[in-house]
Amino acid sequence: MAGALSDLKIVELGEMVSAPYCTKLFADLGADVVKIERPRLGDRSRTRGPFPNDEVHPEKSGLFLYLNTNKRGVTLDVATREGFEIFEDLLAGADILVHNVAPPEMDRVGLSFERLQRVNPALIMTSITPYGLNGPYRNYRSEDLTLWCAGGVCILNGGGPDHPEMPPLKTFGHQAGYQGGVHGATATIAAVLARHGGEPGQHVEVSVQESIASQLEMTFEYWPYSKMIASRHGQKPVQPAEMMRCKDGYIYLCCIFEYHWRAFVEIMGNPEWADEEIFSDGPKRAQNWDALKGFLEEWVSQQTVLDLYRKAQAKRVPFAPVSTMSDLLNSEHLQARDFFVEISQPVAGTHKYPGAPVKFSRTPWEIRMPAPTLGHHNDEIFGEQLGMTSARIEELTRKGVI
Repeated sequence: MAGALSDLKIVELGEMVSAPYCTKLFADLGADVVKIERPRLGDRSRTRGPFPNDEVHPEKSGLFLYLNTNKRGVTLDVATREGFEIFEDLLAGADILVHNVAPPEMDRVGLSFERLQRVNPALIMTSITPYGLNGPYRNYRSEDLTLWCAGGVCILNGGGPDHPEMPPLKTFGHQAGYQGGVHGATATIAAVLARHGGEPGQHVEVSVQESIASQLEMTFEYWPYSKMIASRHGQKPVQPAEMMRCKDGYIYLCCIFEYHWRAFVEIMGNPEWADEEIFSDGPKRAQNWDALKGFLEEWVSQQTVLDLYRKAQAKRVPFAPVSTMSDLLNSEHLQARDFFVEISQPVAGTHKYPGAPVKFSRTPWEIRMPAPTLGHHNDEIFGEQLGMTSARIEELTRKGVI
């Protein structure tokens, strides 16, 4: 059956993570996504690993291959006059444009919603940029590290209260880009629904910094409610809410409510120290965490992760094993849900990738084709779709436009 979004035609002008992940979410649900890459060089993510057997190759980047499933790929230099005209031809028949071109580059090439709306009045244009399209940071360039810092996460992430010597740290990988991408996808679908309701096309603007700042959970409320400044060094309102090492790995201990703590004490065999006044409620346990931590670490270090997790689960205490990548790949639960999928690509070969985080009963998520090789669909899209002759395609290729 056709995917849920099979009636959408999307053009992506994106590199690395944010725009490609946004359009991947659409493509995997059936949308026709045409991905535009730079001639000869391609998307920067082609230079990022992991690579099979550590062999650096532009067609074997695990990051690129994951982010660009189910897309048709072309090469086009939109910074040239001829290239931008072809770009406009593509957009004339599209529903959506998703890009993460930096604002200064948008200005340089003339990538504006007003200009493109004249080509296609129904077009939805989604711009995913580091800091938005206005404000004093508009023209700042940024990478994943600087975006996590600007969004406030790094001050929360690091060695924690026990390691004040450690600096702020970003999270692993390109998570800022993924957050920008998923916010972009949600906002774009909202614009599509508005258009179905009779509204014209519109410009959707996503700030990655604001995407990150919007997910900081309770940190903004710590001060008015608890007179605490949230940071990786800050005291927690209640304890335990920490990761600790077992015999065979790590487990997250979480005793937010008093009944959680009493149940955990029972699991530990009601040790005498648990009756001390300094551990009598959550705030006191937080204030005296240095003393409590030693008792807990000694006991937890003698347990196995799965045994302690199951004991806590039986008493409805929200502990959680800290899964490694190997744990996830071998997870009985994820295997039962067919989460990981094998994808074969003509150059990179067959490898396992994360699959669908969502399931549809009638309009399935599926991998219809692997990520495209560089310029794989040039003839199909420029020739068959836009009506260019082979001679014209060859001429534009020689000039570096395609």
